Amino acid sequence: MGIKIKELSISLGGFSLSNITFSVKDGEYFVILGPTGSGKTTLLETIAGLNKPDRGEIILNGRRITNMPPEERNLGFVYQDYALFPHLSVKENILFGLRLKRLKRQDLEERLKKVVNLLSLQRLQKENPGDLSGGERQKVALARALILEPRILLLDEPFQALDPHTRKGFQIALKRLHEDLKPTVIHVTHSFEEALTLGERIGVINRGEIIQIGKPQEIFRKPKTRFVAEFVGAENLFKGNIIKRDDRTFIDIGPISFDVVTSRIGEVHAVIREDEIILSNEPFRSSARDRFQGKIVSITELNLCYRVVVDVGVQFSVLITKRSFEELELFHGKDVFITWKASSVHIF
Repeated sequence: MGIKIKELSISLGGFSLSNITFSVKDGEYFVILGPTGSGKTTLLETIAGLNKPDRGEIILNGRRITNMPPEERNLGFVYQDYALFPHLSVKENILFGLRLKRLKRQDLEERLKKVVNLLSLQRLQKENPGDLSGGERQKVALARALILEPRILLLDEPFQALDPHTRKGFQIALKRLHEDLKPTVIHVTHSFEEALTLGERIGVINRGEIIQIGKPQEIFRKPKTRFVAEFVGAENLFKGNIIKRDDRTFIDIGPISFDVVTSRIGEVHAVIREDEIILSNEPFRSSARDRFQGKIVSITELNLCYRVVVDVGVQFSVLITKRSFEELELFHGKDVFITWKASSVHIF
């Protein structure tokens, strides 16, 4: 059944969460995405029972747990700073919470074997946390949560303290773990790349409010607010007015106007993804009405492509493959054409 958060509000000092409402299905990987100070950790700690909400409800598998003590919720919590006990071995850290349940020794050993094999921690069981790498310590923290077989796994910026290479490897391991065990996960992060890699759905939070919920590509390609568009890295973001004339609907952004598909009127924002724009040396032959000639003002080489910025009165950013870049023989100051379909423009 999963977990439901209904109109959850809480004030802590000068910060507050306001009317947080969302649900996570059983076995779903849900990511809460937002900048530092947006309320991500406060929300996670409130779900865990570490904060008492002013109002609202938390319902787990049909049961209200809003006022239930943390230890009775059976939720696994993994902090970004690991929170391991330095005086205990890896094995003792993993078993710490489980020992409080007073299980039989055989049950303890069976659960331990399962999680250490799952996270490849077999050879590290006798080590102390201080002798481990950041990635290894995070695996131990995750194992300590998983061994309790929690109903919900709460992850608080689990990759924050890891270097880029270790972070990527841990993301792959966590994705495989979710595919194998199918735990219900609520994972908070400020990294859209992380959210895009792991999340089946994403909830964007800012200033204590959930702004948009949707699948990763929906958040990426169809943001509902300027904040979401900017936060997920929309390069071609414009403000203008929708004008309808004869059989045309277009947006006037000042220096230029271009066709769009929308029923909206008045002042709006428009986003055109960089990969939706075609760059060419000659006018591109297609049914697309939105075609402009301009001059290249910057070229940036990325890992697998180039970002080319073209000034047509306003600046547009375009992503092209390295092969296309070489074939078009592009350079700073060259005159080029950019083209896109009206249906590629997202209006909000």
